[in-house]
Amino acid sequence: MAHTTFEAGSAALFRPGTSDAEIEASALKAIRRRNTLVRFWQIAILVFVIGMWELSSNMQWIDPFFYSSPSGVLQRLYEWATEGTTEGSLWYNLWVTMEEALIGFFAGSITGVFVGIGLGRNRFLSDIFSVYIKAINSIPRVVLAPIFIMIMGLGLPSKVALAFIMVFFVVFANAFQGVREADRNMIANARILGASDWQVTRTVVIPSAMSWIFASLHVSFGFAIIGAIVGEFVGARFGIGQLISIAKGTFDAAGMFAAILLVMVVTLFAEFIMTLVENRLAKWRPQQHLDTQ
Repeated sequence: MAHTTFEAGSAALFRPGTSDAEIEASALKAIRRRNTLVRFWQIAILVFVIGMWELSSNMQWIDPFFYSSPSGVLQRLYEWATEGTTEGSLWYNLWVTMEEALIGFFAGSITGVFVGIGLGRNRFLSDIFSVYIKAINSIPRVVLAPIFIMIMGLGLPSKVALAFIMVFFVVFANAFQGVREADRNMIANARILGASDWQVTRTVVIPSAMSWIFASLHVSFGFAIIGAIVGEFVGARFGIGQLISIAKGTFDAAGMFAAILLVMVVTLFAEFIMTLVENRLAKWRPQQHLDTQ
């Protein structure tokens, strides 16, 4: 029979004479112990993977020409940071990609939220536009990159357009579904109390859909990065995607992994910022309890 960590660590506390302060202190201690254990295993797995990669490369268990090594990847990043790349400063190329991704992310997210909530609240319009949305959504987004580049050129607009498309449908689908999943009893009670459609949407529907929307935003920045990099990979003068394309063309495995690592770090940092914003805007949401087997 499965038990949660909280239950396992606190079961002994439910006895006569135990104060609330002692129970709370024990619960906090169990939480800290679990968090420490989780962090230990996260670091241990990372060290093991990197160590095995480095060892396998040094011992020739894998071909360093194709797989490089962690030390080779870090060396390439150091060279790019100090000496620049063949396409200029590393930081300028990173900024180009981030600019494209950020503009596409914010534009796609805001539009997706508004359209998702609007169509979710208006069944008549959603029935009209649903077939068109499904048709466009069925197109693999990456195949639009050559079309956008042909229409808008190799500059910023084509990459932003692809990042926008990558983000919009993810956010739209979650916002739309979140609105549809709003508690009908709460909506009915609000209407009985005399709330207008806008008041119902603002005070009941949108808060109900926030969890859906934030869930989509957590993955959407990654999709925005994908859109920007794929666009650069197809055709661009600067950007991380262009660096990957050049590294691929010169069989520079260390360069490809270095660019991927750079994108990974930036995306994880954006995810961290998103989590902070979500926690700040959703203070009303109950805290999640420990739920490990």
